[in-house]
Amino acid sequence: MARENLTITLAERPTADIVPGQTFSQNTSPAPSSANLKDGEILVETLYISLDPAMRGWLKDVRSYLPPVQIGEVMRAGGVCRVLASKSKHAQEGDIVVGYPGWAQYAVLQEGRFEPSSLYPKVKDPQDLLSSMGMTSMTAWVGARIAEFKPGETVVVSGAAGATGSVLGQIAKIKGSRVVGIAGSDDKCKWLVEELGFDVALNYKAEDFRKKFKEATPNFIDV
Repeated sequence: MARENLTITLAERPTADIVPGQTFSQNTSPAPSSANLKDGEILVETLYISLDPAMRGWLKDVRSYLPPVQIGEVMRAGGVCRVLASKSKHAQEGDIVVGYPGWAQYAVLQEGRFEPSSLYPKVKDPQDLLSSMGMTSMTAWVGARIAEFKPGETVVVSGAAGATGSVLGQIAKIKGSRVVGIAGSDDKCKWLVEELGFDVALNYKAEDFRKKFKEATPNFIDV
């Protein structure tokens, strides 16, 4: 029996909130097979998909660093995939790769659109390829390289409980900085301090946020 492929495509461009069952549509069609592969391509099964803030921007029909997702097109997304068949020298059947399968159960990826697992020899859990070794963590790492955190500096991280901010704050702590995180709930602030080791975490929705922020940065902000 032929394998079917579930895909999620963009049905309309949102003007406000994403509307379930309206912004996107589910589609089922015959899945690609090894017979469809050209030289340099691999057939993959999507295991995990990364949901990133940038994806909302991809829905807008405006000029940007990437073209917008078109109406009727499979929603763009990075993911961790298992190789089912290969005509690429960079991957073989059974390999785990990182690529852009989009919101699709199965996809064909060209060389240059995926990274082989050989680039991440120490990674044991595939999910790490989208988190600690993924795009958001890479963003934090690049930001840390630019900031050049120093011991004793006061570093303030907004969106501190997010995928990028939480990693950036931990890098700053490793470098010896004093880290103040800003988040949107008391639970997030508790997590930042108790589990990630932030020195201070403040809820920007709290009535006394301005007062607490001044108390947390008596010598002003370095980064």
